[in-house]
Amino acid sequence: MKLPTTPEGWAIHLSKLVRAFHDAHGSPRFPIRVADIAMEYSRNVFPDAPITKVDGLDLSRSFEGMLMPMDSGTSEWGIIYNNGITSRGRINFTLAHELGHYLLHRHLSPEGIRCSSRDMGDWRSEHGQVEAQANRFASFLLMPLDDFRQQISGQKIEIDLLRHLSDRYEVSITAAILKWLSITDQRAMIVVSKDGFIDWAWSSERLFKTGIYYAARQQTIELPSESLAALRGDEVTAQVGIMHKKGVWQGNEDVYEMTVFAPKSEMTISLLLYPNEGPTRWRADDLDEPEEPDAYDRLMPQG
Repeated sequence: MKLPTTPEGWAIHLSKLVRAFHDAHGSPRFPIRVADIAMEYSRNVFPDAPITKVDGLDLSRSFEGMLMPMDSGTSEWGIIYNNGITSRGRINFTLAHELGHYLLHRHLSPEGIRCSSRDMGDWRSEHGQVEAQANRFASFLLMPLDDFRQQISGQKIEIDLLRHLSDRYEVSITAAILKWLSITDQRAMIVVSKDGFIDWAWSSERLFKTGIYYAARQQTIELPSESLAALRGDEVTAQVGIMHKKGVWQGNEDVYEMTVFAPKSEMTISLLLYPNEGPTRWRADDLDEPEEPDAYDRLMPQG
């Protein structure tokens, strides 16, 4: 049997097997049980290098998880997540991310791979490309496009819908937003902030092509003072969202902002919806393609 070679190919391959199994047994397809898949699939397809352990360990706060070789002298592998992570969504995405490393990269890194938030976000190095591939695998495995599109078809994008997606696939709300941004034709952006400053941001392709993004890894950017994220007011109002007049967020346009406060991670997550039609630009210098930002600002981080 010819096996896949790309992140998307591996995810689709496993998704088909998972769907066939659940259809045959009449059991729910979601959420994907990554630990069971990792050990069962590797035992059958890679008996000389199976995954024999999926568990949490006490790691430093900087690490999300790791793919690690087991005891010396064996060819077995283990998938580990940080015990300090309490969100089931983050744990599930981390497990899928490490499974992606196993399928795609274990031959490249026989000593194992440790994954931090910074590693997952660095696309400027060979290691960063490896992390990006593991993220794409995790996204496609946990949130297959066929089902994801069905869930959002005809639906208004709002926090309640995104929470439904987060619960259905057992991923973080950040991962659900990023999945939507990666396939939507709407002009939209996620902005994740901490301590009053933008930590990272990611624009949909259509918004990015109109020159609107935050290069938060290249410069320190304070949250707009009038934004819901900065005001940190009533949580219900923040999730329902408000329409800002032009000049609050980047771009000379009205912007609709919905915000989720995540006290456990000390992060604030804002989803910005821009008008579908961007402003007309007539000046010749405005017609140039926008300068590519630091790649971190257009990444898909771990759940």
